[in-house]
Amino acid sequence: MPALPSSLLEPVWVEFAALLPDPGEFHPGHPLGCHRRRVPDRVVFEHVVDALVHGSGYERVASRRCSDRTIRRRLRQWSAAGVAEQVHAVALRAYDLLIGLRLENIAVDGCITKAPCGGDKAGPSPVDRRKGGLKRSVATDAGGVPIGVVSAGANRHDSPLLRPTLEAAGTGRRRLA
Repeated sequence: MPALPSSLLEPVWVEFAALLPDPGEFHPGHPLGCHRRRVPDRVVFEHVVDALVHGSGYERVASRRCSDRTIRRRLRQWSAAGVAEQVHAVALRAYDLLIGLRLENIAVDGCITKAPCGGDKAGPSPVDRRKGGLKRSVATDAGGVPIGVVSAGANRHDSPLLRPTLEAAGTGRRRLA
């Protein structure tokens, strides 16, 4: 049983698929360019939606059609291709058309989260025995819709992230026009 009805999922998939690079039918990393067929992007997308809707991990939504490793690998590929930022812009445009962003009041807040796998922006956390952490600064409109996100190492103060967060929110607003 799908997590969302096809009437909701299909338009989202069409918008999302337009942003994806075309990797071909076979796995691009294989030296001969053949071997095993890639799991279709649509299958991975449906598994990601299932995980988001149900709030569960990829292990729980994995099936014989798509493993949890395939989901993680494809999300990393999509992230490296910059699909996340484009999806955010598309989602903001759609939300603004359907409901309307309320940009008269913008709130900015930051939080420290764990980053056990590290990453480019992870830094030592001052509240978790200097383990890997991430400081996230988010700008939202008056209704709580995120319009700009910036991340840095966990050992950063909130004040240096204010300007980049507001610039990210301004960039998102300019993309809407």
